[in-house]
Amino acid sequence: MTSQEYVTLDSAEQPGISIEELQLATRNHGMPLEALRYDVTPLGLHYLLTHFDIPALDPATWRLRIGGWVARPLTLTLDELRARPTVTRRVTMECAGNGRARLSPRPVSQPWLLEAVGTGEWTGTPAADVIDEAGVTPDAIEVVFTGADRGVQGGVEHAYARSITLDELRATGALLAWGLNGVALPPQHGAPVRLVVPGWYGMTSVKWLTSIDLTTTPFDGYQQAGSYRFRQTPDEVGDPVTRLAVRSLMIPPGIPDFLTRRRIVDRGTHELRGRAWAGRAPIAAVEVSTDGGRTWQGADLHTPSDPAAWTAWRAVWHADAPGETEVCCRARDTSGNAQPDTPSWNLGGYAVNAVQRVAVTVR
Repeated sequence: MTSQEYVTLDSAEQPGISIEELQLATRNHGMPLEALRYDVTPLGLHYLLTHFDIPALDPATWRLRIGGWVARPLTLTLDELRARPTVTRRVTMECAGNGRARLSPRPVSQPWLLEAVGTGEWTGTPAADVIDEAGVTPDAIEVVFTGADRGVQGGVEHAYARSITLDELRATGALLAWGLNGVALPPQHGAPVRLVVPGWYGMTSVKWLTSIDLTTTPFDGYQQAGSYRFRQTPDEVGDPVTRLAVRSLMIPPGIPDFLTRRRIVDRGTHELRGRAWAGRAPIAAVEVSTDGGRTWQGADLHTPSDPAAWTAWRAVWHADAPGETEVCCRARDTSGNAQPDTPSWNLGGYAVNAVQRVAVTVR
């Protein structure tokens, strides 16, 4: 299947952000990097990406249908779902396109820089429990989650839907979430109920859920087969985007210049702080550089309260010499996956996890 989701141009032909990209940027928002100071991202600061429109769903009349290859199809109200066993987890969620705006040529889509991330305290019912209650038939291999948001992408009209294998669903501890940070799920985050899949990029966590279907064949809907795949050309089938790539981000030190966001710090000792996360293995190490990546030092790590949440880190910087420099950070997980110095290009601009570099003036 070919993809028309993204348009890429020669870098000389795309001098700035287009009106179409600006429209997307005004509908969606990232998390200000200074919010990395919070273990749990405050509700209004968590990143947000909405593909189509936010549906108007009444919690009182909303229903969730569980069907397909199950022995006992179910239809649940919100109160019936909330009456089942409840779990609350801290989960770091990141958009698969985080960082794409810095690629050249730039994929024309939501122009994320670095801020498409957040960690929420999600409350809900384990998805596997509800599916097991419906009775999984022996031939079922995948679970398709469909939301109420509908639109046209790549020339295809569709409701937003994604699938995950039964094995992966169980392994991740995915939730049918109705709460976020101790309150009812807000409309923009998928109310009344959304899927939350720990360790996977955010596109997997379908919002505004209306149905769950067990299938015996791989799902080939647009958001599964036509999008979210690593490709170099539109004609490639490509490999699917799945788990979070290892990444570290820092709170930019000092104070910013308003327009350029270049940082300004005084000579002296400064604390560098940030967060690191990965979807395949725990964080093993974070390193920082205060000379543009020529030399590196290890940072101190703080073990997260939930394995699906980001890891806090800190390091000390003795800024002795006035002038211009670049402060960087990079992470490595326990499986040896590490952030690259430079990003790898792909058609959709997915999993761009290169080393973060912050321009700083020491005065």
